Parts: sequence; C-alpha cells; structure tokens
Amino acid sequence: MGKPDGHSTTKASERDVFKVASVAATATSIEYYDFFIYGTASALVFPALFFPEQSPVTALLLSFAAFGIGFIARPLGGMIFGHFGDVVGRKKTLVAALVMMGVASTVVGLMPTYSSIGLAAPILLVALRFIQGIALGGQGGIILLAVEAAPAPRRGFFGSFSSLGAPGGVLLANLAFLTITALLPNDALLAWAWRVPFLLSLGLVALAIYIHFKLEETPAFQRLQQSGTDAVTTKQAKPSVVRSPLVTVLRTYPKEIALTIGTYLGINLTYYIFITFVISYGTNPQYLDMPRSTLLAAVLIGSMGQIIGLPLAGALSDRFGRRRVQLYGAAALAVFVFPFWAMVDTRSFWLITLGLLIGLGFLHSLLYGVQPTFFAEIFSTEVRFSGVSLGIQIGSVLGGAFAPLVATALLARYGSISIALYMSAACLLTLLSLWLLKETHPSTRQAPSPAAEVRPSVLES
Repeated sequence: MGKPDGHSTTKASERDVFKVASVAATATSIEYYDFFIYGTASALVFPALFFPEQSPVTALLLSFAAFGIGFIARPLGGMIFGHFGDVVGRKKTLVAALVMMGVASTVVGLMPTYSSIGLAAPILLVALRFIQGIALGGQGGIILLAVEAAPAPRRGFFGSFSSLGAPGGVLLANLAFLTITALLPNDALLAWAWRVPFLLSLGLVALAIYIHFKLEETPAFQRLQQSGTDAVTTKQAKPSVVRSPLVTVLRTYPKEIALTIGTYLGINLTYYIFITFVISYGTNPQYLDMPRSTLLAAVLIGSMGQIIGLPLAGALSDRFGRRRVQLYGAAALAVFVFPFWAMVDTRSFWLITLGLLIGLGFLHSLLYGVQPTFFAEIFSTEVRFSGVSLGIQIGSVLGGAFAPLVATALLARYGSISIALYMSAACLLTLLSLWLLKETHPSTRQAPSPAAEVRPSVLES
C-alpha cells in the first residue's frame, strides 16, 4: 500500500481504491439487507406470526416497535465498535460486526413463531433484533474503509460507496420478498417462505472472512499506529492510539457530535418513512389497500434511483463542497414531501414510483451520499470511528427508530398530511444542523485557526 507519507492516502492506484470502495458497498449492501428484511417482514408477516392475538392495527404497532428496538441498540453498538475501531483497527472491528449481523439474521430465519412457543417467540425476536442493532452500530468501519483509502480530490465520490449499501440492501430485501410474494400464495409466505431471506444472511459471514484475509487496514490507521502522529489531520506528534476514544471525542468534539446527530436524524427518519412506512400505508386495507407487490416494486425502483444518485451526490460534493450539496438537498426535501404524499394517495403505481425516484433517488441522495465523507472529515483519526459512530447511531435512534411507529399513530389521527409535516420538520432540523457545521471540503473550507491546530477537525488534503 506504500509507506506513510503524511498525505491523506498512500500511493495506491485508483484501481485499488475502487476495489476497497466496492467491497465497502458490498458489505453494507448485505449488512443492510439483513437489517431491512426484518423491516419488510415487520410490515408484511410479523404481525400475524408473532402478535396474532392483537387487532391488526395493534399488531402492526407492536411489530414496528420490535423493529425500533434494533435502532435503540445501535448507539450501544456504536460505542462498543467505535472504541475497538479506534484502538485495534477498522478492519478487525468491521469483520466482527459483519459476523454478528449474519449470525443473528440467520437465527431469525430458524426461530419458532408464536403458534409454537407462545410469548417466548416475540421475546426472542426482539432479542435478536437488539443484536442486529448492536452489529449495525459497527457500520462506521465500512464508512472509514472507503473514506480513509480514497484520494482527497475524489474522497466524496468514493466515500459515497459506503452509502450504496442502504439502497443495495433494500433492493436485495425487497427483491427477495417480491419474488416470494409473486411466486407463492400468502399461506406459504406465512408458513415457511418468509424464512428464506433470513437464511440467506449466511453470505455476510462469508464476506467477513474475505475481508479478513484479503483487505489491509486503512492507510490512515496504519499511519496512526506506525508513526505516532495523526498524519491525516495534523502534523503535531501525539500518541498513536487514544486509550479512551469515546471519552476523548465527547470532550473534544461535543458540538460536532450534537450537530452530526441532528444532521443524521432527518436523513434517517425520512429514509425509513420512504422504504418501510410507505409499504405499510399502501397495503393497509383501512387506507389504500394496494397489492404488496405494487408497493414493493415502487420502493425497489426508487432505491435503484439511489444507486445512481448517491455517487453523483458524492462527486458533486468533491466539486462544490460537502455542506452546500447537503443544504440544497435538505431544503428541497423539506418541501417535496408534501406533493409526495399527494402522489401516494392517488394509488397510481407510476406516480408513487415517480415520487420515490425524486424524493428518495435524488433529493435524499444529496444528503445520504455526502454524509459518509462529511462526517469522517469532521473528526481526527484517533477518535474518528467513535465520533462518526456516535453521530450516526444516536441520530438513527432519534430519527428512524420509531419513525414508522410515530407515522402510524399520526396517520390514524390526522391523515397523511401529518406524515408530510413530520418528515418536513425532520428535514428542517437537518438543515439547521448543517448550517451550524463548517464546510470540510479541502478546497472550500476556511484556513484553520490556532485552536484548530490543537483540535483538528478535517481530513488533510
């Protein structure tokens, strides 16, 4: 990979960087597949399988509540994996997180339902969801795998590859359930077919083994260990590894962590409304009563739009700045959610799909595609894993954890306009947080102040 030279990357070829970024995209795709099949199953089958004695609305609420438990666990996972990621390395920590996720998801596919073991079934389901959440708390390793290996002029582009895992996971999860629901009757889906997508999660364990043996540690962490200098963010000598990175990042970057949380909150909340709640709302007989396959297909196409939108957003941030691209995205999304729900209420597959392509595929991508690089550039190398993990995972709890649950309650009382207001308010919070953060793009940020030399906050270009 080259010798440490004090620059943002070693002299690895762009082909090597693309390989690392592609592995990061694949890892997040399979990891998010594991996380999202639970969300899709929460809307389609879990209410009947694990909460059969409740009314349909109550069962759905309980199912989404169990879905939210995974988000509550994510900050704990972020603290655990963030600590070890900053102490022992990005790669080892990432491998452990991927194996944990793969095993937990596979066990969900093997577990008995309420009809077999009664109340123990939903309890076990919640416990496994909690483990999934802890595992997803280690996703900071995937982000840093892509960002820390990228050359400075294209860091936004390559960093966006770690965001590709979310739409990739949605595509895989929805394709799995779309195929099953298209080929099999509902009785077969409830009897056994819902287990198949979960059992395929063993592929994540295989990928973790590949990463362990085939990829090196990121150049930034290698330099941190070898030279005892944070060569990415400052040229001042300092200990190569911080003993308590969590304590250090909380003491050094309190404002940045709070604003990172605020930024990610709106990103995460709107995302889960788009990909999970839309399916529940559209298929519910009390509201739109549309076929499951229709809504799954619309979400799938919207996620395909993100496959293009996310790298485009990353590339735009390399040219125009991380903060500016996200500000435009947050402002536009805060407005667009109102016509989006009007499009959904038409029951037209084409209008719903168009709304998801615009809202999810393009506008949301302007935020989510830039977020990995933007967040990584805020924190210095020795506490970067902890800082990024705290911001993302706490933001995910406050944003996406109970977004479907809150949306269900709002819908029952106030109608779909309340969901648009809910999403718009989250986008405005993201907009405010971004406004209060500084630009991190190497060519557009302000010259560092003396304080910034002591407390570096961006990747050095």
